[in-house]
Amino acid sequence: MSSPFPTLQRRGDELASGKAQRRILEAPGPLPRFEDKLNGQSPLRTTSIDVFQINVGKLCNQTCRHCHVDAGPDRKEIMTRETAEECVAAIERSGVRTVDITGGAPELAPVFRYLVEEARRLDCHVLDRCNLTVLNLRSQADLVDFLAAHEVEVVASLPYFQARQTDAQRGDGVFESSIRALKKLNAAGYGSGNGLRLQLVYNPTGAFLPPRQAAIEADFKRELSRRHDITIDGVYALTNLPISRFLEFLRTTGNYDAYLSKLVDAFNPAAADAVMCRTMVSVGWDGLLYDCDFNQMLDFPVEERAGRHVRDFDPESHVGRRIRTGRHCFGCTAGAGSSCGGETV
Repeated sequence: MSSPFPTLQRRGDELASGKAQRRILEAPGPLPRFEDKLNGQSPLRTTSIDVFQINVGKLCNQTCRHCHVDAGPDRKEIMTRETAEECVAAIERSGVRTVDITGGAPELAPVFRYLVEEARRLDCHVLDRCNLTVLNLRSQADLVDFLAAHEVEVVASLPYFQARQTDAQRGDGVFESSIRALKKLNAAGYGSGNGLRLQLVYNPTGAFLPPRQAAIEADFKRELSRRHDITIDGVYALTNLPISRFLEFLRTTGNYDAYLSKLVDAFNPAAADAVMCRTMVSVGWDGLLYDCDFNQMLDFPVEERAGRHVRDFDPESHVGRRIRTGRHCFGCTAGAGSSCGGETV
């Protein structure tokens, strides 16, 4: 599999820095600030911590066009065992019951299986944000069996149910490899309604908003079954946020202003009320804490008073903390809303 989309770091692009991206997004101009659109809802605050999301690093076997993490095979940012142990201790202190593990390709991090095993020991529901093709690597030959044995929910990215759109976004051969991986998951019992959940994630391949989730889910279920005899539990429809490679794509293609305006025009107060950051904390590969995975990629940690490292995580101090927002947040509040769990409204 090959990809025409090198990482920002390797190319030395100005957008490699999260702070540089924030300067672009928050530059003065005709677009309103996100906080100004919130009106009576500002400032956003957390209501609870129900989800403990862990980004174990940026190492990935793919280099996808839309990736807000700027992940790839050459990335060196990987969580250490010490930080993983601090995550487990924080989960135990918090009583959180959902652990969401992401990357990169999270399965490639040496701490991935340790985190799964420990989270399950603590009776947590575990989600694996999987790119599917990682399941076909020789080094991961037993991965599907491991996930099934620990009843891990697989939340898998698949841009479309046809090869052309998928390979355009993720690289040559990715679609065919993804179909093979989905068949392996089905063979292990995933997507059959027996408790091993297989959820796909759809996001647009260009500068437009996703269709309604129910409609795209129906299309995926029908076409994957008809074309490949594959069954899934559902599909999450996500909006592409103007971060990292997608931000670069918007700027180099001249779509930046139009796309941001589209997000602003589609702002939905009900979606703002239901944003995922109100009920979660996001942990970076180095243990730093963020309101969400998007803020993590923008080098935008939680407010200081709440404690900024997982070793110091106190669940009480994170309930009611002020959420740090910016224009990128219009992506999560456009239309029916967008979150790691799909539509929010």
